[in-house]
Amino acid sequence: MQKILKKAVFPVAGFGTRFLPATKAMPKELLPIVDKPLIQYAAEEAIAAGIDTLIFVTGRSKRAIEDHFDANNELETMLRAKGKDAQADLVRNIVPAGVECIFVRQAEQLGLGHAVLCAERAVGGDPFAVLLADDFLTDYEPGVTADLVSAFETTGKSQISIMAVEGADVSKYGILVVDGVTNGILGLIEKPTASEAPSNLASIGRYVLTPDIFETLRKLSGGSEGEIQLADAINIHAQQGKIEAVYLNGRRFDCGSVEGFLSATLNEAIRREA
Repeated sequence: MQKILKKAVFPVAGFGTRFLPATKAMPKELLPIVDKPLIQYAAEEAIAAGIDTLIFVTGRSKRAIEDHFDANNELETMLRAKGKDAQADLVRNIVPAGVECIFVRQAEQLGLGHAVLCAERAVGGDPFAVLLADDFLTDYEPGVTADLVSAFETTGKSQISIMAVEGADVSKYGILVVDGVTNGILGLIEKPTASEAPSNLASIGRYVLTPDIFETLRKLSGGSEGEIQLADAINIHAQQGKIEAVYLNGRRFDCGSVEGFLSATLNEAIRREA
């Protein structure tokens, strides 16, 4: 019987340099899509998948993320005193009852794999999800993470969310090596050129991983900049037959770029008016 997946890791220690000067003092993950910050959408997606422990891997300039998910009794009291109960409820319900937030520090930014490794003690020996807030996923419920959790609970294997990409976009993603007969996942190549890509299937920022990924991450040597990449560990596990893929449902916006962030904001505003 597979363990029930109840934990999710959110790597949020990056500087967000593409959004300077807006991110000089404010974490990129708190930039709002209409009226909610990016990281809250990702947290809500995890909670909708049945996850009740949210583990945020932060940096020294990310205290505001912890404050966002913490209670603010003074603000709630002020809002209720002014008869603004609906707004007070919004503040109170950012984290529903029964959901725990844990914050761990990534002292040095050494890659996504290193950020995940920083969460090992909080994750323990349990399977866990990883959600990258830069990937804003919408127009689908209960959400991509719920699909990954369901697939994991069926097979017990790690799951990655994938989508088809074309042309020059191939070089922006980790691209799957796929068995042409069984459609099994044989590997993951990080950002190949279009001519070298083994397929057009790209891994995006949602994962469900088994805890043995930590041992693999520890054994990886840092690249040219000393970084530990999650894609390298996933590639090793794929070669061992431990990885399965789930096609993306809904729409994805790359909010790591200003253009993608603006497109996501416009889409969400239109969606709410429909």
